[in-house]
Amino acid sequence: MAAPTEIRLNKQDRLLHVQFDDAVRYSLPAEYLRVESPSAEVQGHGPHQKQTVPGKLNVAIIGVEPVGNYAVRLIFDDLHDTGIYSWDYLHELGREQDLRWSAYLAALESRGLKREPG
Repeated sequence: MAAPTEIRLNKQDRLLHVQFDDAVRYSLPAEYLRVESPSAEVQGHGPHQKQTVPGKLNVAIIGVEPVGNYAVRLIFDDLHDTGIYSWDYLHELGREQDLRWSAYLAALESRGLKREPG
């Protein structure tokens, strides 16, 4: 399991920069982190229950709180704060960013939803 050596929030660019002890570094957009939140609200309570969350194009992270030695809680300006992002999940989100983002955009389109709020 890789652990982060640095987690830095760039509020202006809405990016969370995460450097891991395996020398891998990811820059994760707030919108991506919000729509891939590990919370039950987004992921559901079982397989095939994941929600497609529209309207988060302009979402920002307003807080990053440590959770023990294994995760962070991200607080978004839409007041979503129930996702606990473990080190493994952050690493997975970075590693699978292109694939997951493409799948999200396709899910939005298939449901007639937009990234823009409103």
